[in-house]
Amino acid sequence: MKIGILAGGLGTRLAEETATRPKPMVEVGNQPIMWHIMKYYAHFHLTDFTVALGYRGEYIKRWLVDYASLAANVSVSLRDGKVQWHEPETEREDWNVSLVETGLETNTGGRIKRLQPWIGTEGTFMLTWGDGVADVDLDALLAYHKSHGKLATLTAVRPPARFGHIEMDGDRITEFSEKPQTGEGWINGAFFVLEPEIFDYIEGDSTQFEKEPLEELAKDGQLMAYKHSGFWQCMDTIRDRKLLQSLWDSGSAPWKVWD
Repeated sequence: MKIGILAGGLGTRLAEETATRPKPMVEVGNQPIMWHIMKYYAHFHLTDFTVALGYRGEYIKRWLVDYASLAANVSVSLRDGKVQWHEPETEREDWNVSLVETGLETNTGGRIKRLQPWIGTEGTFMLTWGDGVADVDLDALLAYHKSHGKLATLTAVRPPARFGHIEMDGDRITEFSEKPQTGEGWINGAFFVLEPEIFDYIEGDSTQFEKEPLEELAKDGQLMAYKHSGFWQCMDTIRDRKLLQSLWDSGSAPWKVWD
């Protein structure tokens, strides 16, 4: 099954990190956040990725080529400049990754539309943003999508709480807790499962997927929610990156399910 990853946005809310590199290349635990996303999918034996590039897409291309090359053993002849690649001593990632230029100013829907020749010809596919991690059971998500027969499933999540939660009785605080997620409301957490017909809902490069396409799919009764009450966190700000880094450093990052 194909997995699309949107990795072309400007990442302006994380400008401290994205002035010279795209947001999916901002590191957590010395690896780009996109690496964490791909490792997560690979844990579920989903390894056929198509990445929509835009802002500083060449950075992602160089990283991926270097990542593949540096995993191998290399012999270099300084006399004639010949380079020979050998199989590495450790197991290499069994990933197939296509990197597709989708334009600098293209909106999310437009980027998805431009991936149609790459991921929209073989039936059901998955899609996510290149800046968020979760502990979603992807097997259960796919099974849910197949069970309802609609065109689109998005993973609905509880928004992370930014401040401590307080329960009060008058002026007296009866409960205080630093909850990882709020108890009310659901938001779009991405981790989509989609059918090729969704491309018909996207007009062009200026289309924002979260607006007209999802709104129209909902009106047509073709959009379903897979409710995920576990961990989910996007990386929109420096605060978010520091949170993810602290979870990684603790050795208990919820999305770290691989060995």
